[in-house]
Amino acid sequence: MADDDDLLSSISNPDDLRKLTIDQLPVLCKQIREFLIKNLSKNPGHFGSSMGAVDLIVALHYVFNTPRDRMVWDVGHQAYAHKILTGRMKSFDTLRKYGGISGFPNPMESEYDTFVCGHAGNSISAALGMAIADMNTPGESDRKTVAVIGDASIGNGLAFEGLNNASNNPNNLLIILNDNNMSIDDNVGALHRYLSNLTTSSGYNKMRMKIYNKFRKRGWIGEKGKGLVLRFNNSLKALISKQQNIFEGLNIRYFGPFDGNDVTKLIKVLSEIKDMKGPRILHLCTKKGKGFTSAEEKPQEWHAPGKFNPSTGEKVVKTGNLAWQEVFGMCLTRMASTNNDIVGITAAMPSGTSLSIMQQTYPGRVYDVGISEGHAVTFAGGIAAAGKKPFVGIYSSFLQRAYDNLIHDVAIQNLPVVFCIDRAGIVGEDGVTHHGLFDISFLRNIPNLTVATPIDAVALQQLMKTAEAHPHPFAIRYPRGKSDATAIEDEVSTLTIGKGRVVFKSGLESKNPEIAILSVGPIGKDCIIAAQELESDGIAVDVYDMIWIKPIDRSLIEEIGNKYDLIITVEDGVISGGFGSLVCETLADMGIQNPIVKRLGIPDKWINHGSVDILKKECGIDIEGIKKSILSSLNH
Repeated sequence: MADDDDLLSSISNPDDLRKLTIDQLPVLCKQIREFLIKNLSKNPGHFGSSMGAVDLIVALHYVFNTPRDRMVWDVGHQAYAHKILTGRMKSFDTLRKYGGISGFPNPMESEYDTFVCGHAGNSISAALGMAIADMNTPGESDRKTVAVIGDASIGNGLAFEGLNNASNNPNNLLIILNDNNMSIDDNVGALHRYLSNLTTSSGYNKMRMKIYNKFRKRGWIGEKGKGLVLRFNNSLKALISKQQNIFEGLNIRYFGPFDGNDVTKLIKVLSEIKDMKGPRILHLCTKKGKGFTSAEEKPQEWHAPGKFNPSTGEKVVKTGNLAWQEVFGMCLTRMASTNNDIVGITAAMPSGTSLSIMQQTYPGRVYDVGISEGHAVTFAGGIAAAGKKPFVGIYSSFLQRAYDNLIHDVAIQNLPVVFCIDRAGIVGEDGVTHHGLFDISFLRNIPNLTVATPIDAVALQQLMKTAEAHPHPFAIRYPRGKSDATAIEDEVSTLTIGKGRVVFKSGLESKNPEIAILSVGPIGKDCIIAAQELESDGIAVDVYDMIWIKPIDRSLIEEIGNKYDLIITVEDGVISGGFGSLVCETLADMGIQNPIVKRLGIPDKWINHGSVDILKKECGIDIEGIKKSILSSLNH
């Protein structure tokens, strides 16, 4: 038995955890939190949710036989304690770093990680698939599957589809609702209010469990009659409590709510319900940031706080230029001051997109719809159909979830919705599930949709002003991180849709071959620096900021195609079907065959986590990569 002073270091896997006594587990939870505080204060990650889920994770691994029994996480940034207990404590200082462990569970990293879970809402559906597969596999029917989902994630449409299916198919799935009263920002919606008021006494649960087990042992109730008894029981409870339970209305047995930060109580409850047949849901109330006072008091600010002082809770404040999202939020707020038709829409990301800036000034004109990206887009379509001008602030990787809504509910009807696509391109440490690499490719083929990306903060504001006056769907993509601006402009002009521009003209005398770089977005700044450095080496390269992906500037493409011998296209997105492909298609349509076109962008592979600079270098789209591509083309 391990010494209580150093329990954590004795655990290399859950088998070691299960050797501890139950009385030792509160001490272990305390030590895990201390470990998280120490590590995350200097190597930033998702803090608040992981601190709140420590007791739950310890209890799950203690009661269930992982990895044979499966845990399926929903938005796995809450699962840091899970990583620590499953053999990754010694490598935890590499969390979210290039070549290190991921910030989210990933089956390619560990056998204890059962499913990819960077986006919300998929745990119930995935876990249900596993549970049903086990029931139909000889020798696997005793295997347990647990889905862990947050109170914000359960409002996602996919989660409800999973719940509906779980109630309709034989399975033994256990769903744990980790209710910490928060997503990244405050939770919104009727479901959140419902969960806040939902109660079932522990005495009632205990009595019902005893009666059910007694009846079953005596043969008075079998699986066929269980549904009828369960429905009668639910009706009786609703009558007595004067409260209808939405889960039991779906014939999913409900237990709770219980204190999710009481590890001893959790183990008792989990042990009592783990062998029950049929789908059931365990409602736990946890405290985001548990164990760190600053995070408990201001959980919204401690979702991913960056570096901080572990003793005082004082955060290391980043200064300097405005973030791209801040430029968007400040510009939209200014536009809204002169246009009463402008409304803002976000899917649980008011602070993440900086729509919170407009929300503070015009609270009645910003709508947070919760983690429901498809609904956000269709909702925006409805607002636009009624004569308003909605700006949807949404991450690129989350817009992927609303692709059909964008096509069916906005583009087909040619509605003037503006999509402000944040976190476009490589995002860095959040990794493969959060990179915004596909939006150019999946947006440029949609009729009626205008797609543009700014090279700098002024261009972003100009595009927003242009979109305000545009009577059709409009998409603007911009990256994560700092812009080149310290303040927004007092006044900006609109841009001519479909018109690119030259942003660097070499001062060297023209030589053969003549070379041009065509780019879209902020990566154009790197292209200019690359061209300037090549000019110092005697190589003349001109740089064009095309701005518009759709419609592309065909007249400028024709001029470039007839003038240059070598064209390099550069984009912060996938090469397949991206901006470079569009340039090639346009030249081919014009019958221009002379220039050699070399496309730079994200290759056809998954890009993992690491700093933006390192990942750009890996993909060959940093300054040195651009120069190397041009030089290698000249040498051939």
